[in-house]
Amino acid sequence: MQPAPTKILESYELVASPMTLEDVPKLHELSIGVGWPHRPEDWALAIGLGEGVVARDEIGRVIGSAMWFPLGADFAAIGMVITSPRLQEHGAGRWLMGHILDRVGARGKVLSATRPAYRLYLSMGFMPLSPVFQHNGVVGPVPPGPRHARALQPEDVPAIHTLDSIAMGAARPDVLDRLLPLSTGTVVECAGRVTGFALCRKFGRGHVVGPIVAETEEDAIALLAPHAEAMEGSFLRVDTRQPDGPFRQFLIGSGIRHYDTVTRMGLGAVPPATGPAFTFGLVNQALG
Repeated sequence: MQPAPTKILESYELVASPMTLEDVPKLHELSIGVGWPHRPEDWALAIGLGEGVVARDEIGRVIGSAMWFPLGADFAAIGMVITSPRLQEHGAGRWLMGHILDRVGARGKVLSATRPAYRLYLSMGFMPLSPVFQHNGVVGPVPPGPRHARALQPEDVPAIHTLDSIAMGAARPDVLDRLLPLSTGTVVECAGRVTGFALCRKFGRGHVVGPIVAETEEDAIALLAPHAEAMEGSFLRVDTRQPDGPFRQFLIGSGIRHYDTVTRMGLGAVPPATGPAFTFGLVNQALG
């Protein structure tokens, strides 16, 4: 059933409307209010890659948001879902999610659930898939390790599109094409063939490295190391689904410490990661 375009919450009457770039200043205020680090530029990038809904009150304030991002024809990521805790208790999050699910339709769906939102998504049929570990911090001296990555070149772009599709289980060429001009990149090769890549761009309080796609943890470390070394003394973030092991220990050893954990959840047909390339670092929690 299609969700109602308006919702009464206590003394609020909320109206759902399409998200546009004109909403960025108010969305930035909204995300600051819940402690998210997104800059206006990060919001603008998200709006350019997906579709969103904002909840407005009677005087036009934006007090809620939700987005979805098409990943191929049959798959979608949901993210940027924000409501104040008080409104969440009165069903604002469920109402916004209803609008997004109506738009996504039959596609398989994934999202990253914070602890406060986990029970809501579970009640809507999403099932837990894996934890996502948010690492961030000011980069210190980078520990020794593999250093066989090189700088990404224009001729590597077709290969990284292929690798990202393998790691995601779905093609997202628009995402990579938007990220590449904003990023510095590294790649690793085996027998003259590109087998992994990483992109680093400005985000939030500093920079983020993601996606990081590789066949092994050793290659993932090699892809990350040049970016960490270039960012020594600055704030860097990596979101990863990788369990504790060499890759996450390299992050911690570089000063990029574990800060928070969210849960990746899925609804419907979610493409499995079958390799040989896997995602070691996410674009962000919304896009995966």
